[in-house]
Amino acid sequence: MSGDFEDHCWRDVVSPDDLEVYSAYRRKTFVGPAPALLAIDLYELAYRGGAKLPVELFKSYPSACGRYAYEAIEPTKRLFAAARAAGLPIFYSTGDMRSESRPDIVGATKRTKASVDPADYAIRPEFKPQKGDVVITKQRASAFYGTPLAAHLTQLGVQTLIICGESTSGCVRASAVDAYSHGYHVVLVEECCFDRSALSHKVNLFDMHHKYADVMHVDEVIAHLAASSPAVKKAS
Repeated sequence: MSGDFEDHCWRDVVSPDDLEVYSAYRRKTFVGPAPALLAIDLYELAYRGGAKLPVELFKSYPSACGRYAYEAIEPTKRLFAAARAAGLPIFYSTGDMRSESRPDIVGATKRTKASVDPADYAIRPEFKPQKGDVVITKQRASAFYGTPLAAHLTQLGVQTLIICGESTSGCVRASAVDAYSHGYHVVLVEECCFDRSALSHKVNLFDMHHKYADVMHVDEVIAHLAASSPAVKKAS
């Protein structure tokens, strides 16, 4: 059992009693074999309005994650650089903006629907997909639901998914739980996930860490990738 299992962002919101209740889940965390990187919804909509607190933005930009999105940019750039250097397959998810694919009764969440601008769902320039990367479009929270993601991963022999992106409590969580349910070893990179609510971010990372995924720090993941050789072929 790792002595650093609880050395994460939730320590200031999860009580000692709750940590004790969840002690049966403590284990060694690691990046598993044959990894791929899955970037959840790193699209422009999450960054609208700039690096302000979300409470200052929600009236004009209800989907914005504000400062939390911007604080995650640099560590996520480092994660991408390490993944590319290690030859990992890289997958992105974003919203399906085709009008024929968006019936009025279908939505990723129950939020009041707003007008859709396809530009909002373009991947942020800092993480622009490169040749060989795969962009998955989706209508629901999970990157697996109704998409060919699992088929891609199966053909590449992927066994581990390293996940980053937003929102921690929404699309990241749904994708991580589905990944675990599909049998993948799941790693959530703490500094590279974000939410519009700091509390939701921390509590959901805590819950997933104990049940479905290994929450690891970006430096740990980068060190592992730097020390290991590519285990699966690059997506093409």
